[in-house]
Amino acid sequence: MAQKSFATNFLKTQDLLIWDEPDWFCKTRYCLKRNYLRAFLVFILVTVFQCGSLLAQTRSENKEPPYLSSAQSSQSSLWENISTHWGGRFKTTGFASRITDDTIFEPVGTGTYYDASANFRLTNETFFSDAVFTEIHYELLWVGGDSVRKQNELRDIFPNLPDNVLFLGAPLTDDRRLMDLTDIIKEEDSWFLAQRLDRLYIALLGEHGSLRIGRQAITWGNGFVFNPMDLFNPFPPTAIDRDYKVGDDMINAQYSLKQFGDLQLLYVARRNPDNDEVEFDQASLAGKLHFALGTNEFDVLAAKHFEDHVIGAGSRGYLGNTAWRLDTTWTFLDDGDDYLSLVANMDYSWVWFRKNFYGFVEYYYNGLGKNNYADALLDPNINERLARGELFGLGRNYLSAHIQIELHPLVKASFTAINNIEDPSGILQPYVAWDITQNLQLTGGLNLYYGDRGSEFGGFKLPGTDIRSKSPDNAYLWLIHYFKRQFYNFYLIST
Repeated sequence: MAQKSFATNFLKTQDLLIWDEPDWFCKTRYCLKRNYLRAFLVFILVTVFQCGSLLAQTRSENKEPPYLSSAQSSQSSLWENISTHWGGRFKTTGFASRITDDTIFEPVGTGTYYDASANFRLTNETFFSDAVFTEIHYELLWVGGDSVRKQNELRDIFPNLPDNVLFLGAPLTDDRRLMDLTDIIKEEDSWFLAQRLDRLYIALLGEHGSLRIGRQAITWGNGFVFNPMDLFNPFPPTAIDRDYKVGDDMINAQYSLKQFGDLQLLYVARRNPDNDEVEFDQASLAGKLHFALGTNEFDVLAAKHFEDHVIGAGSRGYLGNTAWRLDTTWTFLDDGDDYLSLVANMDYSWVWFRKNFYGFVEYYYNGLGKNNYADALLDPNINERLARGELFGLGRNYLSAHIQIELHPLVKASFTAINNIEDPSGILQPYVAWDITQNLQLTGGLNLYYGDRGSEFGGFKLPGTDIRSKSPDNAYLWLIHYFKRQFYNFYLIST
């Protein structure tokens, strides 16, 4: 009876808390899936070609043999300027999370959940000339453990339960993106294996600017923890690993204004996840002007983002040995309302007790936030941005701080605190990173949530339910291996 009441109350609010999961087998996506496979096939063919070219280069000892015919010599000159860079990383992670009884997982059992993940990213940059190059990133992701198994058990009770019921951020799927380059290879009760292309673009470089077309990532703004000017897949405030940002399908043009600054223009095409159609109301069209006056730098932004319009301004400079940054955006909603967002921070590095220290403080104001968090989840403007992975706080005022100590040239200890200063409640993140070798790094840390019941991070009841929203405290340990290789001046030799 308790589970039936739980399910009934939760389903009353499901339309506000989740979005439709993508249909991996729908006909409208089938063509895009084939395009994905074709793109991956091209990626493999490029790999084989590069390896064959490297072998040919080795055999010729980087010299064009004198006995080459004119046709062979012409073929060599066609390819000899191509250079390629291979790289990437392999990351393995282990998690232990403490799930309490008054959370959404109560019907399937709580306690300590153990999870693991592995992420392999292979990157390629191929330079056809000084003016043309391509970039491709292939990503293979495995995730498994108690959290996956428990969510699948919950899905038997609540069929519409989303994958990220506990965690905010952009979903793994490409249901909104122009190209569907993500594929679930295998999915079981306690794990899944997925692959995707996270970068796939061609770049044209000119004397006065550049043009990039395809899947790529871009970051605007000067925020460390929160970044309101970064409209396109911003990192969650709690993200420690920020090596790679999720890419979007866009046209990115940048033009240099000689000695004044530079102008950047973006067009991000998207699909409506309800009908799978490419619609202008789902797209983003944005421009940012960057220039400097004296020792200070300035940014001016204007954007049409989904159905809203955004204007913004930012600046950064120095106060003595301290660097400061300030960004503001004003969003005009489609329903006629508007709100202000602001982030301001200062950072400083110093030496103390013969140790290198670095720290920053940051204030963030979220004009869309509310003091009643249950009511905030009923606001469609807030809920939509949570689902898109653009908004990560329900409150209005946040104060964050970070300090890093270099215990050894290869070992750094860090501590980040993110605080809702009106509750108060927040997140504490101590972690240590050890550079074992030049290409191998081990990082371990904690995510600890504090605050009274009813506060944002201490946990409040979801509207219409007895479910507490508190995210679980967790510990993690990850190991990353980086790799890279460069080949250049390929010769195709016929024997």
